[in-house]
Amino acid sequence: MKKTFCTQKGPKAIGPYSTCAVNGDTVYLSGMLGTVPDTGKLAEGGIEAQTAQALANIKAVLGELGLTPADVLKTTVFLTDMADFPKVNTLYADVFGPDYPARSCFAVAGLPAGGLVEIECIAAMTH
Repeated sequence: MKKTFCTQKGPKAIGPYSTCAVNGDTVYLSGMLGTVPDTGKLAEGGIEAQTAQALANIKAVLGELGLTPADVLKTTVFLTDMADFPKVNTLYADVFGPDYPARSCFAVAGLPAGGLVEIECIAAMTH
């Protein structure tokens, strides 16, 4: 049975969607932009700042569910510029390593709110 969840610690949705949906032991996190929860605006400082904030948002939402990045099975990363791939990888590795989840990464024409990066996750409830 599907249950939906809206974060209290991460950024608020900017459209008609839930922060995540849970079905059984599987958690599907919506894509996280580098939005600062307190302001609702993208983190200033380019791709590194937005990536760090997107990852912080993921950790905050996972934490609300009693999970950590170690519980993430799969991520999808969306970039508006593949030249940013190495910078994103460095920050991503610090959060998800060394037991990395499966991942896909795509270049996209644009992201909501003018974001440079968006990351979505699928995680497993392990407790």
